[in-house]
Amino acid sequence: HRVCVWHFPFRLEILCEDEVMVTFNSKVLIFCLMKACSTSCSIPGPSSIGSDFCFHEFSHVYGLPEHADSLQLRDTRHGEPYRLYNLDVFAYELYSRLGLYGSVPLLVAHKPDRTLGVFWLNASETFVNVRYNPSEHQVTLRIQPRTDVHWLSESGVIDCVVLLGPSPQQLFSQYAQLTGYQALPPLFALGYHQCRWNYNDEADVKAVDAGFDRHDIPYDVIWLDIEHTDGKRYFTWDSALFPEPASLQHHLEKKRRKLVVINDPHIKTDPDWSLYREARDGGHFVKDREGKIYQGSCWPGESSYLDFSSPDTRSWYSRCFRLDKYQGSTPSLFVWNDMNEPSVFDGPEQTMPKDAVHYGGWEHRELHNLYGFYQHMATVEGLITRSGGLERPFVLSRSFFAGSQRLGAVWTGDNAASWEYLKISIPMLLSLSVAGIAFCGADVGGFVQDPEPELLVRWYQAAALQPFFRGHSANTTKRREPWLFGEEVTASIRTAIQQRYFKVLKIKSSFYVQLYRPLWVEFPTEQSTFPVDNQYMIGGALLACPVTDPGVQEIQVLLPGSDEVWYDVHSAEMYKGGKTLSLPVTLDSVPVFQRGGSVVCRSTVSGFCTADLQHLPFSITVALNSQGVADGELYLDDGHSFSYRDRKAFCLRRFNMLSGRLLCANDTSAAFQYTETCCTLTVSNLNLRVATDWEIQIL
Repeated sequence: HRVCVWHFPFRLEILCEDEVMVTFNSKVLIFCLMKACSTSCSIPGPSSIGSDFCFHEFSHVYGLPEHADSLQLRDTRHGEPYRLYNLDVFAYELYSRLGLYGSVPLLVAHKPDRTLGVFWLNASETFVNVRYNPSEHQVTLRIQPRTDVHWLSESGVIDCVVLLGPSPQQLFSQYAQLTGYQALPPLFALGYHQCRWNYNDEADVKAVDAGFDRHDIPYDVIWLDIEHTDGKRYFTWDSALFPEPASLQHHLEKKRRKLVVINDPHIKTDPDWSLYREARDGGHFVKDREGKIYQGSCWPGESSYLDFSSPDTRSWYSRCFRLDKYQGSTPSLFVWNDMNEPSVFDGPEQTMPKDAVHYGGWEHRELHNLYGFYQHMATVEGLITRSGGLERPFVLSRSFFAGSQRLGAVWTGDNAASWEYLKISIPMLLSLSVAGIAFCGADVGGFVQDPEPELLVRWYQAAALQPFFRGHSANTTKRREPWLFGEEVTASIRTAIQQRYFKVLKIKSSFYVQLYRPLWVEFPTEQSTFPVDNQYMIGGALLACPVTDPGVQEIQVLLPGSDEVWYDVHSAEMYKGGKTLSLPVTLDSVPVFQRGGSVVCRSTVSGFCTADLQHLPFSITVALNSQGVADGELYLDDGHSFSYRDRKAFCLRRFNMLSGRLLCANDTSAAFQYTETCCTLTVSNLNLRVATDWEIQIL
């Protein structure tokens, strides 16, 4: 690579082997407008900045979450630009470029022989215009394709990084080196989560917990929303509804299940509350432009907002999670950060005014998109410190920024119970994955409105194949536990959730690579995959195409790779790649294909929670490619501690199938079954330990 720089007008070109790939300021649109410093703001600087990039010979760009839109970014010349500004948006508009709960200013451009990216490091309100040339309405044979992207931010400085790839995996690695890798979650976080605004009391929680056991449906975590607190005072419990919270957590922990509670960034303005007084006297609240504590309205009524941009405030907040400080908490209690855009009911666009003042004199406009990130960071640190640095935390955050992946999970917010929201959840999650945030999910069934049974079943089937798997519903909806819709629906949901537990080993093993990826990432030279956003890869081995339309009896599935072989994971039927398959489906159909040449490990039974999987046998499915070979990996650790990182206490096993041989060192009495119709050989009763070397030879 080499870089050419022109002084006036300023322009910068990045070339690879004399081919120009990216031009910075190609249209001479770079600018930096200065502002006068207000009396409340001690930091002078630009009031707005902008510049443009030209991606030469690129016709597909992705990224810039979070938007309820297609995976491939659309041309904005005849509409609104993509807006990056974290907002609390209830039942958000679909196929919109308006800002939602989080922002990641990463744009990825892809063509068959190269992937490039631009990371525009700016936390203020940002607009991004995308223009494809030639556009889809232009027909010409002489114009070389290119994509022009213009960035405009309200404040800050121009601080951007061009990621050179050239492969998708190399680009994602480069981005992770800048912003952090996806945190490895505790094993329970990969199971099913049951949530509602709100479970009424301790008896209600225990009844729901018992309902899962009674209906033979595995789950790991039950959640409590804002009503569990004493008058919306976080770090407290309603003494009438939850008089013995520690006892409730012990009840769940005996079954190796967990409890998650909500913890929002607003603090009820109550001078009689000790936590409020601590925060006020410690200077931990955001100020208004006059230097007084900023007051806004949220769930408790009049509230003050913690200034998480301050290291001292983050440390104080983290200490609030200590077991001796957070009365009623135990080590099996985990946390959900909501409303942290931050949401202010009486604020402009239901958020904090831009002239509010943070630590160091910075105005809120400068760091708005970082507010939730900082709360997420402080909460994670609080849970780690609570355990003496030994246990992995689990914290779900609604708001996020670049780097949130190293803290935990995010979700797509207040969706609705409709087929359109189910359908849009797939490209929304894929966009997050492209931007490095792999541990993501959407509320199963929709947060608001009541799903019809078919929609609920299809949503469970789709979400069971996505990284974060939580059912959640608002207090205005009908109760939605899986057994409330009749035995047929219960059976279908049970099967979907059990299938998730069968695949937990595969999901966990994929966390140190990109877990949830668009087809083009795995098949970068196949242009037919570039616009696809209703299918995705789980790691490099499984291709999923959930059913997202009502009443369908057949769907179309693109099986990439003309030299690839694909196997239906349910029937084991083999299909050649490089074509679109018409696949008959029923209500119980969940189209998933295993790629030829892969080895996938699955649990043989679902158990009652993920902890059971640590002690149960699993199966190894070897899918041969056209050359008769296959390989795959399995990652195992204790599922809860940092020992995998601090003491290298983990097991990473690689399986290879070559010339009919799969390694095994143990003598064993095995059973064999060969199914001629689909050329499937099943070997059972092996009683092998995965941590030892072994070989199986097929003669």
